[in-house]
Amino acid sequence: MQAFDEIDELAVNNLRVLSAEMIERAGSGHPGLPLGAAPMMWALWSRQLRVDPQQSQWANRDRFVLSAGHGSALLYSLLHVSGFNVTMGELQRFRQFGSHTPGHPELGIVDGVEATTGPLGQG
Repeated sequence: MQAFDEIDELAVNNLRVLSAEMIERAGSGHPGLPLGAAPMMWALWSRQLRVDPQQSQWANRDRFVLSAGHGSALLYSLLHVSGFNVTMGELQRFRQFGSHTPGHPELGIVDGVEATTGPLGQG
């Protein structure tokens, strides 16, 4: 795999900032996984996974399951910057009652989420 360039570094830092802001605004959440795993997730999504935000149910797509659901802020940020239907408004409502960005990913609520995951040990 090729090394990260300046654009990749900017994308990773953008994911980190979006995730940290979501957690800060919510007043709860887990910053460790989003901050630490952002480079890995960016590399997977930008270079390896075959996904199409315009055809999110494409039968031949790759599926990414974040079994550590407490890292959902990073997943939602990644879906947002990748063009999935996750708005900035929904990122700002992270972990709020009735939002489309719950504390743990839930299948059928957010476009691009492939599985409902929860606390550690459920993956």
